Amino acid sequence: MRAQQYLEQVQVSDLRPTQMTVGVAEVALKRQQWAQLKLKERSKLLLNHWFPAVKGPKGLFFIVDHHHLGLALVQEKVKSVWVMQQADFSMLEPDMFWRLMEFQHWAHPYDEKGRRRKYSDIPQALEQLKDDPYRSLAGEVRKAGGYAKESAPYTEFLWADFFRPLFKKTDLRSSGGQGLPESVVTEAIALARNPKAQSLPGWSGVSSSHHKSL
Repeated sequence: MRAQQYLEQVQVSDLRPTQMTVGVAEVALKRQQWAQLKLKERSKLLLNHWFPAVKGPKGLFFIVDHHHLGLALVQEKVKSVWVMQQADFSMLEPDMFWRLMEFQHWAHPYDEKGRRRKYSDIPQALEQLKDDPYRSLAGEVRKAGGYAKESAPYTEFLWADFFRPLFKKTDLRSSGGQGLPESVVTEAIALARNPKAQSLPGWSGVSSSHHKSL
């Protein structure tokens, strides 16, 4: 059942994920940004970055966005954050809860290889999220303007699946061990603008039909 949205302070360690993976490179970047903030700036960030969440079984909050930030805050030993409750599904049995979450586009049960998994395979803690380097690549391409940010959830995962067969996993490792190779990001931006990707959300290239009309 839908509930009026309101803020509640929750222990970061109690937050439950609604997806199975993150881009570890993106988490590392958020940790670097956090480390550069002064105490007052950190407090301001936490006040302004609410975690949209659904109240689920056992009264736990299942976040539907900001998984990268959440994991970064866990690793930085932050104690609590503010959540914005989107709905109250706490009365539902777990299987029905997850079915309704996915129906509302609030859950993404796909693993680091892009494979569909059971709801029971979704991690119970942010620290258990696995690394999907293709998700990191999708995030870097979006930030570089390779495609536009969309309001629809999980669009970066669709782009990650688009890049998955185009790059080897070893191609995504930088020699320094942090971030993605610049050459790979540049190549991925070009691929994202290719007409072959025009069905994906946020595509911002030039279609083949447009070329023919010029």
